[in-house]
Amino acid sequence: MKFGLRHIRYFMAVAEELHFRRAAERLGIAQPALSRAVRDLEDQLGVRLFDRTNRSVQITQAGTTFLEGCRGVINAVENTVENTRRVHDGQIGRLRIGYTDMAIAGLLPRRLKDFQAQQPGLVLQPHHDVTTAQLHKLDAGELDVGFVTGPISRLGYDQCLIQSERFVCVLYEHHPLANRSSIRLEELAHEDFVHGTSKDWEHFHAYLIPLCRRSGFVPRVVQEAFNSAGILGLVACGMGVTILTESVRGSVGAGLIVVPLEDVSEQLQTVAIWKSETPDRATTLFIDFLRRDGSS
Repeated sequence: MKFGLRHIRYFMAVAEELHFRRAAERLGIAQPALSRAVRDLEDQLGVRLFDRTNRSVQITQAGTTFLEGCRGVINAVENTVENTRRVHDGQIGRLRIGYTDMAIAGLLPRRLKDFQAQQPGLVLQPHHDVTTAQLHKLDAGELDVGFVTGPISRLGYDQCLIQSERFVCVLYEHHPLANRSSIRLEELAHEDFVHGTSKDWEHFHAYLIPLCRRSGFVPRVVQEAFNSAGILGLVACGMGVTILTESVRGSVGAGLIVVPLEDVSEQLQTVAIWKSETPDRATTLFIDFLRRDGSS
């Protein structure tokens, strides 16, 4: 069949007006052109849509069925056009977001909640992963924005600071240092450590190892885990101590003590990172929000 939306709109105007002249005036076309278009449509369908006399136009039963379907078609087309424009404007769509343990334990949940309130049409899809894995996924186009341990020196990427956190020591409750209000990092020189693997946690280790070396030792890691929850679980078992960031206070369970490090002033940065080359509209809206929110 060769009829299109024009024929459907012409038919609907006649069906609603039940008068060819008024329908033609409503459409802004000549009445003969409208009559020809309706006849062509009837020929294409092989049915009579209207019963015409010199005095009246009545829609047939087949025409009523066709009208109901046409309304659905027009509504679907209009919704599709509107949604297409909204996707282009970043008002609907999806955002694939990566996050580390430190990011989700810190300021990220509030920022995601605030952004979602401003852009309810955008679906946020958060994925937990370590910094290294997020960078690979950003390279592969599998993430739009990553929240990673930074700063990151990476060609073709932009970033903005999300939070800076002080380092703390986490001890099991019966550890000799557990009742202290603070400790010096050098006091941990002979302790067994629990931490993430050097491969998965390399960006965190880029902070940790220089800090320890400056205090005269390299941490002796005796147990490893993939994430903070696993690390804290092993510390609670008495297998060693660990150094994380202050946001961990909200997730430590029974049997664990968090103690500040009095001689460490450095802070771990969490940054948002994304490809600098023409991000889509939804990503641009999110980045603009992060920058505004971070400066407030």
